[in-house]
Amino acid sequence: MWPASSTPDNFDGLVAGLAVEASACERKDMSITEQLAVPGVWQFTDAHGAQQAQETAARIESLGYSAQWIGEAMGKNAFVNAATLLLGTQRLIVATGIANIHMRHPAAMQQAGLDLAELSGGRFVLGIGVSHAPMVEGLRNLPYDRPLATMRTYLEAMQTALIMPTPKTEPPPVVLAALGPKMLALSAELAAGAHPYWTTPEHTAHARQIMGSDALLCVEQKCILTTDRELAHTKADEQLRIYADLPNYRNSWLRLGFTDDEIDSRAGRFVDAVVAWGTEDDIAARIKAHYDAGASHVCIQAVPTDDNRGNPDWNLLEALAPNAQ
Repeated sequence: MWPASSTPDNFDGLVAGLAVEASACERKDMSITEQLAVPGVWQFTDAHGAQQAQETAARIESLGYSAQWIGEAMGKNAFVNAATLLLGTQRLIVATGIANIHMRHPAAMQQAGLDLAELSGGRFVLGIGVSHAPMVEGLRNLPYDRPLATMRTYLEAMQTALIMPTPKTEPPPVVLAALGPKMLALSAELAAGAHPYWTTPEHTAHARQIMGSDALLCVEQKCILTTDRELAHTKADEQLRIYADLPNYRNSWLRLGFTDDEIDSRAGRFVDAVVAWGTEDDIAARIKAHYDAGASHVCIQAVPTDDNRGNPDWNLLEALAPNAQ
């Protein structure tokens, strides 16, 4: 695996070689960090029944991607969903992006992570986060206060929870939903790393500086395969409507130098920075830019250009598939 701070000149060949090697040996001899050097896919499955969700995961696996990241909001339980996908695949890592800490006691979170690691033979990444005040207070009627201190206390409680798994299982890597500098620093201090969402390569470079060279930095990138600027921005706006008013994301974008007006008006400079669109080469270049900036792993969210929101854009995922490189 190449250093996290830089990407080698033969990046495409290394990724392709790693994917082929992983497929050949079913990744049994590779650490989860080494497996995650190959890009993954970020894909909701909330609209799918269990069988369809497994079919989606199996197809992602067949393309050579290392992982599927799944969310948790008002739909499926993240851990039941993860178990479903793990049971439908053989090599694919499944990662929660993220499991809400306000919904679970720290010991229960630790138990779930251990159980899924044991179920999958170590193919699980436990992504956790504080979520957002409108989601926690507004929808769940739970207190949301001092997120950084809350996360620190939660991680310490997870680490000291009295749990005796049988059979003895290696705990899964824990990554935090982190955007700001203090949460990124905590991700490297008390967890295996971070899972930033809705960011840019510039954010990735800043995160790597904060977290140091050893922490996992698993970056999500929304991608739209079209050279039609109007269509790309329309589809980007559909995505942004869900997130633009959530303070955690807005504050992150403001730190990156965008203004409230640019965010609200979906200014071209803002949209083009947070969403990769264009040709296959254009999108591949954005993914590479994250690796060049220090990402350990990039998970592609392939936004479809039609109205089929329940599925990824398979044309894009097939074009960028590690097995096809």
